[in-house]
Amino acid sequence: MAEIKLTKNELRDQQTKLAQLEKYLPTLQLKKAMLQAEVHDVRIEISRLEGIQKEKRSRVEAFSGLLASKTTIDPLKAMKIKHISKRYENIAGVEIPHFEGIEFEDFDYSLFETAPWIDAAVIDLRVLAEIHERIRVAYEQRQALEKELREVSIRVNLFEKNLIPSAKNNIRRIKVFLGDQQLAAVSRAKVAKTKIEKAKALSRIDREVG
Repeated sequence: MAEIKLTKNELRDQQTKLAQLEKYLPTLQLKKAMLQAEVHDVRIEISRLEGIQKEKRSRVEAFSGLLASKTTIDPLKAMKIKHISKRYENIAGVEIPHFEGIEFEDFDYSLFETAPWIDAAVIDLRVLAEIHERIRVAYEQRQALEKELREVSIRVNLFEKNLIPSAKNNIRRIKVFLGDQQLAAVSRAKVAKTKIEKAKALSRIDREVG
């Protein structure tokens, strides 16, 4: 750390720096709190979606024997995704993805030439695929939010534990030094004044004696 100058100019600089740090810190603290809340919410959402995924997977597994059987079509092809729609929203300075929709490749089959369970299987398979994509986007959200939260937390800690205490300590040191300098100057002035007064008195005595 560079040694500070114990001057009035440096004192003003340190006081200005401290004022700026203390003004900006609440903004960082608010951003940190917002990010913590968002991370908490997205973790809850991931847990909710994973619960649904588990439930839907159980339903699909009920079709596993039928899916393995010979049929005129392969229901698993119904899960082939054509496009995922996402929008982005700025949250506390971070671009966060949000799941908007899913589009599957065309999957046509004859209702009269396929088993009746195929319709339910296709629906459940596509729901499972959609839940999977929703979870993937939610993990993207969490990753982006947690990354920003780590960076903001580092800055808050830097302000609270380093920059602000350092500026306050520098101000205290400079004030003590300048105060000591002022006292020393006053003391020297008093000594000089005393010497001058003594010299004047001696000169007056000399004149009176002479």
